[in-house]
Amino acid sequence: MGVIFDSSEIIFLERDRTQVASLVSGREDEPFGISVITVAELLHAVERADTETRRLRRQSFVEKILASFPIFPFDVSVARIYARLWASLAKKGLTVGAHDLMIAATAISLDYAVITANRRDFEKIEGLKLEERSLRKT
Repeated sequence: MGVIFDSSEIIFLERDRTQVASLVSGREDEPFGISVITVAELLHAVERADTETRRLRRQSFVEKILASFPIFPFDVSVARIYARLWASLAKKGLTVGAHDLMIAATAISLDYAVITANRRDFEKIEGLKLEERSLRKT
Protein backbone atom coordinates (compact mmCIF):
# COMPACT_ATOMS: atom_id res chain seq x y z
CA MET A 1 0.00 0.00 0.00
CA GLY A 2 1.19 3.53 -0.73
CA VAL A 3 1.20 6.55 1.51
CA ILE A 4 0.36 10.22 1.01
CA PHE A 5 1.88 12.73 3.39
CA ASP A 6 -0.39 15.30 4.97
CA SER A 7 1.17 18.73 5.34
CA SER A 8 1.43 18.30 9.12
CA GLU A 9 4.07 15.59 8.73
CA ILE A 10 6.01 17.42 6.04
CA ILE A 11 6.12 20.54 8.19
CA PHE A 12 7.51 18.44 11.02
CA LEU A 13 10.16 17.05 8.66
CA GLU A 14 11.17 20.62 7.87
CA ARG A 15 11.71 21.25 11.58
CA ASP A 16 13.55 17.96 12.23
CA ARG A 17 15.12 16.69 9.02
CA THR A 18 16.91 13.88 10.86
CA GLN A 19 13.59 12.02 11.08
CA VAL A 20 13.28 11.32 7.33
CA ALA A 21 15.41 8.17 7.56
CA SER A 22 13.31 6.92 10.46
CA LEU A 23 10.13 7.43 8.47
CA VAL A 24 11.15 5.30 5.49
CA SER A 25 13.21 2.72 7.38
CA GLY A 26 11.92 -0.73 6.48
CA ARG A 27 9.51 0.76 3.94
CA GLU A 28 11.86 1.43 1.04
CA ASP A 29 9.67 -0.51 -1.41
CA GLU A 30 6.51 1.30 -0.38
CA PRO A 31 5.45 4.23 -2.57
CA PHE A 32 5.24 7.63 -0.87
CA GLY A 33 3.83 10.79 -2.41
CA ILE A 34 1.98 14.04 -1.87
CA SER A 35 -1.21 15.58 -3.16
CA VAL A 36 -1.02 18.67 -5.32
CA ILE A 37 -3.13 20.25 -2.56
CA THR A 38 -0.28 19.67 -0.13
CA VAL A 39 2.03 21.35 -2.63
CA ALA A 40 -0.23 24.42 -2.55
CA GLU A 41 -0.24 24.41 1.27
CA LEU A 42 3.55 24.19 1.40
CA LEU A 43 3.98 26.97 -1.16
CA HIS A 44 1.51 29.07 0.83
CA ALA A 45 3.76 28.66 3.88
CA VAL A 46 6.71 29.88 1.82
CA GLU A 47 4.77 32.98 0.79
CA ARG A 48 3.73 33.72 4.37
CA ALA A 49 7.25 33.63 5.81
CA ASP A 50 7.85 36.64 8.01
CA THR A 51 11.50 37.13 7.03
CA GLU A 52 13.43 36.72 3.82
CA THR A 53 15.75 34.23 5.50
CA ARG A 54 12.84 32.09 6.63
CA ARG A 55 11.22 32.33 3.18
CA LEU A 56 14.40 31.15 1.46
CA ARG A 57 14.87 28.30 3.94
CA ARG A 58 11.26 27.16 3.48
CA GLN A 59 11.46 27.50 -0.27
CA SER A 60 14.60 25.35 -0.38
CA PHE A 61 12.94 22.67 1.74
CA VAL A 62 9.74 22.70 -0.32
CA GLU A 63 11.68 22.37 -3.57
CA LYS A 64 13.51 19.34 -2.12
CA ILE A 65 10.16 17.78 -1.20
CA LEU A 66 8.77 18.44 -4.68
CA ALA A 67 11.83 16.79 -6.23
CA SER A 68 11.73 13.82 -3.83
CA PHE A 69 8.13 12.63 -4.06
CA PRO A 70 5.59 12.05 -6.81
CA ILE A 71 2.83 14.65 -6.82
CA PHE A 72 -0.66 13.29 -7.30
CA PRO A 73 -3.10 15.53 -9.20
CA PHE A 74 -6.61 16.54 -8.30
CA ASP A 75 -8.34 15.41 -11.47
CA VAL A 76 -11.91 14.54 -12.45
CA SER A 77 -11.79 11.05 -10.94
CA VAL A 78 -10.55 12.47 -7.63
CA ALA A 79 -13.15 15.25 -7.85
CA ARG A 80 -15.90 12.60 -8.09
CA ILE A 81 -14.65 10.93 -4.91
CA TYR A 82 -14.34 14.34 -3.25
CA ALA A 83 -17.94 15.23 -4.14
CA ARG A 84 -19.21 11.89 -2.82
CA LEU A 85 -17.30 12.27 0.45
CA TRP A 86 -18.39 15.90 0.86
CA ALA A 87 -22.06 15.01 0.31
CA SER A 88 -21.84 12.08 2.72
CA LEU A 89 -20.33 14.25 5.42
CA ALA A 90 -22.90 17.00 4.84
CA LYS A 91 -25.76 14.50 5.24
CA LYS A 92 -24.33 13.60 8.64
CA GLY A 93 -23.91 17.24 9.63
CA LEU A 94 -20.12 16.89 9.66
CA THR A 95 -17.56 19.21 8.15
CA VAL A 96 -14.00 18.64 7.05
CA GLY A 97 -11.71 21.33 5.67
CA ALA A 98 -11.70 21.40 1.89
CA HIS A 99 -7.96 20.80 1.65
CA ASP A 100 -8.04 17.79 3.97
CA LEU A 101 -11.00 16.40 2.06
CA MET A 102 -9.14 16.82 -1.24
CA ILE A 103 -6.08 15.06 0.16
CA ALA A 104 -8.30 12.26 1.46
CA ALA A 105 -10.05 11.90 -1.91
CA THR A 106 -6.66 11.66 -3.60
CA ALA A 107 -5.54 8.94 -1.20
CA ILE A 108 -8.77 6.98 -1.62
CA SER A 109 -8.50 7.19 -5.41
CA LEU A 110 -5.06 5.54 -5.19
CA ASP A 111 -5.95 3.14 -2.36
CA TYR A 112 -3.23 4.82 -0.27
CA ALA A 113 -3.16 5.74 3.40
CA VAL A 114 -2.63 9.27 4.67
CA ILE A 115 0.13 9.92 7.19
CA THR A 116 -0.96 12.71 9.49
CA ALA A 117 -0.38 14.11 12.92
CA ASN A 118 -3.86 15.61 12.78
CA ARG A 119 -6.50 12.90 12.81
CA ARG A 120 -9.37 15.17 13.90
CA ASP A 121 -10.83 15.82 10.45
CA PHE A 122 -9.42 12.84 8.59
CA GLU A 123 -11.01 10.30 10.93
CA LYS A 124 -14.47 11.53 9.91
CA ILE A 125 -13.94 10.31 6.34
CA GLU A 126 -15.33 6.86 5.61
CA GLY A 127 -13.07 4.56 3.64
CA LEU A 128 -9.90 6.54 4.33
CA LYS A 129 -6.92 4.63 5.67
CA LEU A 130 -5.01 6.66 8.24
CA GLU A 131 -1.54 6.21 9.53
CA GLU A 132 -0.79 8.43 12.46
CA ARG A 133 2.91 8.54 12.18
CA SER A 134 3.87 11.66 14.01
CA LEU A 135 7.62 11.68 14.06
CA ARG A 136 7.77 13.80 17.16
CA LYS A 137 10.17 12.55 19.77
CA THR A 138 8.43 11.48 22.95
